[in-house]
Amino acid sequence: MTSGRPAAVALDGIAKRFGAVVALERVTLEVGDGEFVCFLGPSGCGKTTLLRIIAGLERQNLGTVRMAGRDVSGLPPRERNYGIVFQSYALFPNLTVARNVGYGLATRRVPRERIAARVDELLALVGLARHRDRYPAQLSGGEQQRVALARAVAPSPALLLLDEPLSALDARVRVALRAEIKALQRRLGITTIMVTHDQEEALTMADRIVVMNHGVVEQIGTPFQTYTEPASLFVARFVGRMNVLAAVASERPGWARVGRLELRHRAGAARPAGTRLALAIRPEEIRVGAPTHEAVDNRVAARVVTVQFLGAFARLSLALPGDGGPELECDLAGDALADAGAKEGAELALVLTPEALRVFPEPT
Repeated sequence: MTSGRPAAVALDGIAKRFGAVVALERVTLEVGDGEFVCFLGPSGCGKTTLLRIIAGLERQNLGTVRMAGRDVSGLPPRERNYGIVFQSYALFPNLTVARNVGYGLATRRVPRERIAARVDELLALVGLARHRDRYPAQLSGGEQQRVALARAVAPSPALLLLDEPLSALDARVRVALRAEIKALQRRLGITTIMVTHDQEEALTMADRIVVMNHGVVEQIGTPFQTYTEPASLFVARFVGRMNVLAAVASERPGWARVGRLELRHRAGAARPAGTRLALAIRPEEIRVGAPTHEAVDNRVAARVVTVQFLGAFARLSLALPGDGGPELECDLAGDALADAGAKEGAELALVLTPEALRVFPEPT
């Protein structure tokens, strides 16, 4: 690490098989001290298996797990100094909120006065001080998850592991808890790794995102990097919405054909004419309206197929020229909808900005 201190968590060549199924394939990753990292990917991509290997709940077939420079690859969970929060809360139903939060301290034989002070401190932090004598069944789902979070950090672990902690909650509670978890993590300065399949959670909470697919890390980067500079077509499609157009490389370098259109795209490796490609552009990157000057590449006339009003913006489905031509999604601010004359059946002038058209190899 740049500070000279060892990484809070360092994974080197982690591989895991379940019989003939490859769950993880040579995963190497470092998580810095105090960093919030999200493992993001679809079901079955290996993200939970990787978290369980860090926790010692699963044993890797190959590779090394280090925490603060110490090799913990063969150590049991109790010797790895972490707290963990699961999707299911896993609270003790017969214990009060206060006793749930203090449970880990009690098992370490911490004096009662110190336990009481730590419990009061954490319940205040998670906004549950008035519920200290209630039982889990008397709390909402969001309140129970706050208790689970306070219990996980009560012993002051070096690492906090979160396994889909918000997926069982309704949408409003999830949004509120995202901000609360992030604020608590920042306040405590605790290194945190969270598993999620929800791209919005990862984008809003993480310092860095590890995008996984079929046991392989596709990309590691900040939320901004992951969204704006996807390293693969999988990442482009999985993180945010993305229009993907089948194309072939033109004879002109930096250009590709999509049906009858020839479009200029971002600079990249030169490809022989006729090479099959995929061009990708996000809905909000499509410019609607005639350009103000003539020398503009990628001007297109498209027909509006449908208009979905989504509050702050409208999502247009647009048909490109040609019989059976591809469709694009375009997001347009609500107040610009009428100005653009965007209604079903109308024709709109578009510009597919070359700098926004990413180019990837054709998916296999």
